[in-house]
Formats: sequence, structure tokens, C-alpha cells
Amino acid sequence: MEQSIKSLVIIPAYNEEKSIDRVVEDIRNNAPDFDFVVVNDCSRDQTLQVCRIKGYPVLNLPVNLGIGGAVQTGYRYAQKNGYDVAVQFDGDGQHDAGYLRRMRDKLMAENLDMVIGSRFLEKEGFQSSGIRRFGIRYFTRLIRMLTGTVITDPTSGMRMAGKRVIAEFAGSYPKDYPEPESVVHILRQGCIVDEVPVRMRERMEGVSSISPGRSVYYMIKVTLAILMEMLRK
Repeated sequence: MEQSIKSLVIIPAYNEEKSIDRVVEDIRNNAPDFDFVVVNDCSRDQTLQVCRIKGYPVLNLPVNLGIGGAVQTGYRYAQKNGYDVAVQFDGDGQHDAGYLRRMRDKLMAENLDMVIGSRFLEKEGFQSSGIRRFGIRYFTRLIRMLTGTVITDPTSGMRMAGKRVIAEFAGSYPKDYPEPESVVHILRQGCIVDEVPVRMRERMEGVSSISPGRSVYYMIKVTLAILMEMLRK
């Protein structure tokens, strides 16, 4: 049954030369029935060279599109190649491939459109910084107020989509800080979204694109984007 479900891991990567090998090995060891593709978002380091030397499937973007553009590229690849399931999986080593089969089982068994890996359902593993947790709780409340759906980890980048959402995101995807906005978008389309508990790790290398100084800007920008989404017909 699992072998018949064509499944893809989308790995958006920007300057991840030090962690991309470990991410790929995690997938190969713990989710060997998933294909994967690295979306190199015009990295300035040796990410592309590492992928080519190791023979990893890689989509090389000629300009930096940001996380939204990189992930949408992966969804377009998934749609073009007929995948049943596609999962976003960060290139920095924070996600654990051991949860991918569990997420797929839930997606297929319950006929869901998306499954989100939430670090807050069982509150185990790396829980992010205090200011980030405040922002996550804020978006959980905002999304519940606007859609009636409780998403405990709306900023999680570990998200698995079925064919309906693959097609939706291949056609349109938010560019900056896309996770909360894109969840609201598909909920408004009548999609069914649920979560599974996961443990996340601290970033292996590098730094997050959302620094403490940018957190307020992030919350304001994403809030406005969500409100605009709610106003669309």
C-alpha cells in the first residue's frame, strides 16, 4: 500500500552546505520509500556543489526567491511528476524524517488534505525561543478566530500535502513567511487540515531568517496578509 503512494520530500535550501548531507541521510535511512528533491535557492555557499557531487536530485534557482518561491517550485515539481503526497522538510536539520510515514498514514487514512507536524501537541523536543512561541500562540488564536480551526503549530515548516493542496500551492503560494497565510488559504478552500505530534531539533548550522529584531515585523506582515486573504472572494 505504502509503495503505491508516490511520495516526495521537498527540501528548500539556502546556504545549507553543512547540514544538507545529514538531512538527506535522515530521509534515506528513515523514509526510504519517499523520493526527495533539494530546491537550491541561489545559495551563496557550496550547497549546489555538494548536491551535485553527491548526486542528489536538485532544482537550482538562478535567483533567490525566498522560502515561498523555493517551496512553490517544489510543489510545481511534485504536480508535474504526478506525486500523490508532497512534504516540506527544512534543509537545516530541524525536522526528523522518522515522522514522515506516520504523517502519510494519517493523511491517507483520514482522507485529509494536509497534515502539519506540531511540536506543541506533546511539547517534546526543541520548543523554539520564548518570543517565537509567543508569536506562534498569537497566530494559533488568530487562525482559530478567523476559521474556527485550531492549529497549534501554524509556523511549522514540516507540512505534508495531498494532491488537492499540491495543485493549489503549485499555482499560488505566499512568498514571505508563508506558513500561517497558506494554512488560512487552504482552510478557506474547504480543505481539511490536522496535526500530528513531532519532535523537532535545534538548527544544526547557521541562523534563522527570523531574528528577534524582525519578529514584530513578521507578526504584523503575516497578520495583514492573513486579513487580506480573508477578504478575498
